[in-house]
Amino acid sequence: MSNLLDLVVRGGPVMIPILGFSVATIACALERSWFWYQLLSQEDRIVHDVLAAAHHNLDEARGIAEQAQTLPIGRFLLAPLRLRQPTPETFRLAMEAAGDREFVQMRKGDKLLETTVAVSPLLGLLGTVTGLIVTFSSLNIGGGGTTEQATQAASGIGEALITTAAGMIVAIMALLIFRVLVTLQARQVDYFSEVGTELELIYRQTWYEPLLEEPDRPSQVATPYG
Repeated sequence: MSNLLDLVVRGGPVMIPILGFSVATIACALERSWFWYQLLSQEDRIVHDVLAAAHHNLDEARGIAEQAQTLPIGRFLLAPLRLRQPTPETFRLAMEAAGDREFVQMRKGDKLLETTVAVSPLLGLLGTVTGLIVTFSSLNIGGGGTTEQATQAASGIGEALITTAAGMIVAIMALLIFRVLVTLQARQVDYFSEVGTELELIYRQTWYEPLLEEPDRPSQVATPYG
């Protein structure tokens, strides 16, 4: 801890925002890790239970989805199941709207990481430039200089480069985390699409088509589809 504080002091004032970006990046990584761990460790079971129940009882499927409302997949499946006798088009529209909302939540933290990737190296370069300006301004170039002055200049240049290294490290760390999150998000888009299509097919084949034959069915629901 003391070494870290020493580096911050040696790097100058620019190290403060770089350190802030590093803390924010780590906090974002931890929060997103917990989010994805909860989702990925439970969603397959929830999907299996909801789809299995939907084959014989929509109310049971809705109850399972309601119990999983804390997770995106639960809210996604619940959106169409809570509707009363929807048309297949309405059923699909409810899923699409719910999916769009969940994808927005899945992208939480992306803007912070993108900003960190872009700004941290620039802050590092700024700290290096200002450090070099201070170092060179303290040299007595016209007087020839001594070995001691050369040593101090080399030390000053080394300290000035600390901010560049720190900025690049933070940016690389944020970029790696961002790429992992983007990959997970892309996989979830495909997964939600696959699950949504399967649930819609179950509804169309098991719960909507037989109702078309009922004479008391409201005309707007009994409109042929396809």
